[in-house]
Amino acid sequence: MASLSFIVGILGNVISILVFASPIKTFWRVVKKRSTENYKGVPYITTLLSTSLWSFYGILKPGGLLVLTVNGAGAIMQCVYVILFLIYTPKEKKIKLMKLVAILDVGFLGAVIAVTLLAIHGDMRVTVVGILCAGLTIGMYAAPLTAMRTVIKTKSVEYMPFFLSFFLFLNAGVWSTYAVLVKDFYIGVPNGIGFILGSAQLILYSIYKNKSMASKSEESRDEAEEDGSSHLVKGDVEMSSYEVEDENRLKSHTIAKARSLPKPSVNRQYSLQKIVKTLSISPYELRSHDKDEDDLGR
Repeated sequence: MASLSFIVGILGNVISILVFASPIKTFWRVVKKRSTENYKGVPYITTLLSTSLWSFYGILKPGGLLVLTVNGAGAIMQCVYVILFLIYTPKEKKIKLMKLVAILDVGFLGAVIAVTLLAIHGDMRVTVVGILCAGLTIGMYAAPLTAMRTVIKTKSVEYMPFFLSFFLFLNAGVWSTYAVLVKDFYIGVPNGIGFILGSAQLILYSIYKNKSMASKSEESRDEAEEDGSSHLVKGDVEMSSYEVEDENRLKSHTIAKARSLPKPSVNRQYSLQKIVKTLSISPYELRSHDKDEDDLGR
């Protein structure tokens, strides 16, 4: 039984460290852009408090080496995350977060350690610190309830990443098994609750995953239709503009051609005017005109 609990504990260490390492990509982006953007610093501050308390619990509890190692590593990683967050967060947020770090990770943690070592003795130390650790861990496992509510409300798993939910579920399951093997109530209760909540998250994911994909495909289809309509309208406008341009070009060509024709001479103009005048006079006027010409001829 002891060897089995050790193997399960090692497995729990590996999974927990993977969970603790999950924000590395986020902080690589923070360092690269030199900005925390819209990320929240509170989860890292509370996780630092939780891992620090569990490390202290591992020191106090006989046979708590595996608890100490995993949470010690987690505390170091969370400390790095908090420092990076404080470096790259805006000044107005930095002051608030520094106050929170001072209250929780320095003040509260220091008070718990001091009171436990100075005012509490024997097995009662493990009990007090174990209750604090269990309560804080339950609160952290309950944090995704907001995301679950959002999933149910929006019918979309966009706000609940699958791999994070899966590893939290796996982590809680392994540590629940470890707690049963070593008969540790303070590890078992919060991780048992975390296992149940993790199962609920995966169930929600399986229910709403297809609906999310369907909604995304509908949105893509609508966008494609809108793009197609815009291309058709654009094509009609372009064709109309081409027709107008052709018409204007034809008019310009006609005008230019008319202007390029040779102008009639003065004699031709006079002859044309005479012809037009002749065509426009009456027969009586024509006879009178001929008679006048005959008289002139004589």
